[in-house]
Amino acid sequence: MLIFFLSIVIGLVLLIWSSDIFVDGATSIARNLGISPLIVGMLIIGFGTSAPEMLVAATAAFQGNPELGIGNALGSNITNISLVLGLTAVFYVLPVHSQLLRKELPLVLVAALLSWFLLFDGYFSRSDAIILLVALVLVLSWMISSVKKEAQHHDPLIDDTIEELPEKLPLKKSIILTIVGLAVLLLSSKMLVWGASSVASQLGVSDLIIGLTIVAIGTSLPELAATISSARKGETDLAVGNIVGSNLFNTLAVLAIPGIIQPLKIPEGVLTRDMPIMVALTILLLLFSFGCIKSGRLKINRVKGLILVFSFLAYETLLYFQINP
Repeated sequence: MLIFFLSIVIGLVLLIWSSDIFVDGATSIARNLGISPLIVGMLIIGFGTSAPEMLVAATAAFQGNPELGIGNALGSNITNISLVLGLTAVFYVLPVHSQLLRKELPLVLVAALLSWFLLFDGYFSRSDAIILLVALVLVLSWMISSVKKEAQHHDPLIDDTIEELPEKLPLKKSIILTIVGLAVLLLSSKMLVWGASSVASQLGVSDLIIGLTIVAIGTSLPELAATISSARKGETDLAVGNIVGSNLFNTLAVLAIPGIIQPLKIPEGVLTRDMPIMVALTILLLLFSFGCIKSGRLKINRVKGLILVFSFLAYETLLYFQINP
């Protein structure tokens, strides 16, 4: 059992490290090719922090464990809102100023409801997954269009994102970083999936549960680091934007991957427990962000943060008692 846990820990560490390397390299290549820093910056919010989830979902599906990928996508969304954003808000008040972010927030709920609707028949087909990917393309197209418009008004989310872009590197070094990052991403995702599925087998629990807990929490660590770092710098719109972007990618891209690679029957508990909780937390995030709009104080404060953290603890407790009745 120890070797399986070591594989998970080492896999997670390498996954997070290689994700940063890969994103830095890919970003620098894009900038060397003349792609606008504005566009690169906005896309990297979601893609960069969701890269570990994407690789884990793909690896799990190819290795015959698609349930782990589904659990990772849903569990990461739940963890991002309740633990990552909640924990950050406990220490730093998170006011929302960005007009772009206010438009993006409802899209997270729409994406969550769309995924729940598509899977409601109990089977995750390739056509369901394709619909999610088409929705992702539409969202990205809308984001690019909106970014160009809001940039003229110096939207704080856009300004902060561009400031956080990694330094532009020579093209040759950028290509090397991208290749190395991708190679280690593939290796570390295989280690993580092997260790996680082995632990699930040893403990007698499903791949879904391991994906919802150990893997989801582990792959959400980049979001936690990025969100706290942004909040410490006073870039509160970017802190919330990290979660919004990541959850959009998790729902429309990461969740779609198992359905594309290996269509499957929806595991027990997903439609009656995990998806309702994900949707409920997304609604809670919207209420917390827009609840004081009449007074002009759009912010997630310490009290709201504590509510989110307790929601995470309640969810993990629910999972525990369902596994150990």
